Amino acid sequence: MAQQVSLQAATRSDTGKGAARTFRRAGKVPAVIYGHGREPEALVVDAPALSRMLTGISAGSTVVDVTVDGRAPVKALIREIQRNPVRPADIMHVDLYEIHADEKITVEVPVHLTGTADGVRNFGGVLDHILRTLELEVLPGDIPESIDLDVTPLGIGQSLYVRDIKVEKAEILNDEDLPVVTVVAPRAEEAAPAAIEEAPSTEPELIRKPKAEDEGTEPKA
Repeated sequence: MAQQVSLQAATRSDTGKGAARTFRRAGKVPAVIYGHGREPEALVVDAPALSRMLTGISAGSTVVDVTVDGRAPVKALIREIQRNPVRPADIMHVDLYEIHADEKITVEVPVHLTGTADGVRNFGGVLDHILRTLELEVLPGDIPESIDLDVTPLGIGQSLYVRDIKVEKAEILNDEDLPVVTVVAPRAEEAAPAAIEEAPSTEPELIRKPKAEDEGTEPKA
């Protein structure tokens, strides 16, 4: 079952870019919660608390218990996290989608590989992990934390496809013919090109001082 975490939030009436900058300077992150059967509601959350919550979880498939203004918590999924393009650790905005226990939802669940493929261990092959998440349609209570695939039997040239994977109580929405992981043959070492004999140069060799010395500093050891 997927992880569950909690998050405290407060409603906000100030919207727009100017208000968002003011919140961020105060250590807050603007957010919005929406979903089936509810109007979108503008929120603000504590930035350090949000960062701590996101540490060590798969944001797209983790159920969040969101408490707004001290009311009874509602369950939600994180639909989007907007980050500062220059400082990715700084979160600019968060979208939360309220969910209900009896309604199926679509989530992205990470694929984890276990074991060491036979083609890698015994024949020097390379494991190529192609699909790192799978899209599932599932009830909130049945969201798996991850999809674990044992790659031990895979030899050179063998693959696991979406059609080979079954997830209990969930439907996989990806194309069944897509490869998830494959073992490819090792690349043949390229032969070194034959040395080409050249006539000795009659021009003097230019000796440059180390750059650090040029700049008046000690060269690195």
